[in-house]
Amino acid sequence: MKTFEETIMSILNGDTRKNALDFTAFLEANDMTTGENHSTIIFGGDVLAYMHMDGKAEMPGPWTIWPSASGNVADGFIFDDTMKQIAHAHVNICGECGGKCAPGSRKSVYGKEFDNVCGAMLAFTDPSSDALACVKKILEMIKHEINNR
Repeated sequence: MKTFEETIMSILNGDTRKNALDFTAFLEANDMTTGENHSTIIFGGDVLAYMHMDGKAEMPGPWTIWPSASGNVADGFIFDDTMKQIAHAHVNICGECGGKCAPGSRKSVYGKEFDNVCGAMLAFTDPSSDALACVKKILEMIKHEINNR
């Protein structure tokens, strides 16, 4: 199986590739790995996020990350208003994919209410560097929650 970095190099281009390679460094620095076929992000045996990477223009390509976020800021963790605004811009509204969560539900996401939210609350598709900074912060928060169980 290709490494995550090799997969990125063979599938993604341009800024998406640059951002994804930066993301690999973040994962390594935070003791996070990718699971089978790089479809999950794992820390200590817990899945922090799901991921899809195929380089295609059709959704969920070329690269999408669905953090396993609760929508609440963990005790003792700083998630500032800028990060909240970015997260709000990536709330995953139901797309009627046939999943059991359709047609979505009302959820509070970092202090703001949204209707018809998918079971995968947040979706970061082809994340910009700002969006990726938010993903990293969310993953750090989930890791913080795991470490403080």
